[in-house]
Amino acid sequence: MALILRNGEVITASDRYKADVRIEGGKITQIGLSLPVGEGDESYDCAGRWIVPGGIDVHTHLDMPFMGTTSSDDFYTGTRAASAGGTTSIIDFVIPRRGQSLLEAYDDWRRRADGKAVFDYAFHMAVTWFDTAEVRSEFSRCIDSGMTSFKTFMAYKGALGIDDDELFKVMSAAKDHGAMVTVHAENGDAVNNLIARHLGQKKTDPIWHARSRPPEVEGEATWRAITLARFNGQPLYVVHLTCRDALERVREARARGQVVYAETCPQYLVFDESVYERPDFDGAKWVMSPPIRPKGHPDALWDGIAEGLIQTIATDHCPFFFKGQKEVGRDNFSKIPNGAPGIQDRMSVMYHYGVRSGKLTPHQWVDVCCTQPARIFGLFPQKGTVAVGTDADVVVFDPGHEFIFRAADSQHRCDYNLYEGMSGSGRCELVLSRGRVLWEKGEFKGNSGMGDYLARSIAKDQQAAV
Repeated sequence: MALILRNGEVITASDRYKADVRIEGGKITQIGLSLPVGEGDESYDCAGRWIVPGGIDVHTHLDMPFMGTTSSDDFYTGTRAASAGGTTSIIDFVIPRRGQSLLEAYDDWRRRADGKAVFDYAFHMAVTWFDTAEVRSEFSRCIDSGMTSFKTFMAYKGALGIDDDELFKVMSAAKDHGAMVTVHAENGDAVNNLIARHLGQKKTDPIWHARSRPPEVEGEATWRAITLARFNGQPLYVVHLTCRDALERVREARARGQVVYAETCPQYLVFDESVYERPDFDGAKWVMSPPIRPKGHPDALWDGIAEGLIQTIATDHCPFFFKGQKEVGRDNFSKIPNGAPGIQDRMSVMYHYGVRSGKLTPHQWVDVCCTQPARIFGLFPQKGTVAVGTDADVVVFDPGHEFIFRAADSQHRCDYNLYEGMSGSGRCELVLSRGRVLWEKGEFKGNSGMGDYLARSIAKDQQAAV
């Protein structure tokens, strides 16, 4: 039995055309005009709708222990929320404790996800410490397990962060295996000193979170990571880039031919630093690292996407309840858990504030939300496009639907929405994961455990993803 999506407009990163799409056995098997509907087949009328690839969010933190608590979405609630917004695959992070075996941590994260995720998922492996003999020996086994990218933190010194010596060795080991290194680029030593200075001056409100992590500390760390990657001949992926300072470092590196990719997130494109000065501690909702930047930086990021300097849009979805979790830091901004929800809103925010505003074309929207994430991280062409033979991770998208973002309508397990009361547009009317219906006209049709673990390959030609 097949499902035929009829009368839609297929939009990929490069093409746009009217067509029907036939889905059988979890794959797209045929694309063409007026495809026949056989006995026992089902059809779905997509007239006036777009048929686009399911989104891929390559930066999420589900069920993550952090800062003395745990992110509020687990792999069921988080992937369910993502699917409501048209995302059908994620890459989350295995995060070992300092000194813990990478593979022991991987087993832990598989237990967190298996049987819960409603769609397919993969992992990056975070490297929070590097003992040359022990950790290097685990790299090949991580890659054999499908984790072909390694995450590093230049911030969070004393917890997740590593120093330059360790970062250099991680890059060297990754280079030996052809793997990707991704980096959270902030100068952790500068941040810690600025935090201590502000707290010593009794500056405890959320705005001081942002001022303890100014754009300069991100720009400096981005350049340092790029430099170390150049010494190792190693491709680099900069996660959640937020500011002009870091973007210029990426521009300079790419201009001389270095392979550097950049990711940003919708919140850095839509908000400015004034959110931290909202009354009644409300600014704590936007406490994340790096922080929301002053006016001017979002415009630079939009330009960076249009120029191709930023390849992917992810969320860094790491939600904490305002009540009971964020409130812990009422008298000390450094105790506010860093992170916010956004996994459901990514595709709509980028459509409304990108495509509808004229900043992006529909092709660019698909490219940064679906196709480039798959290309860079070894999931293409299985994921990230609409083509014969690909997984039927497909979204029927209504571009004319308008709505207001409200926490009450959110599927993520959190008591607020960053975009509360703001206008949005675009509705994911039908969401399919390998041909199975997850959402149809606002109703969840999936089940926990429907998703499979994706053992990723190493992208054969990194330059092809640019």
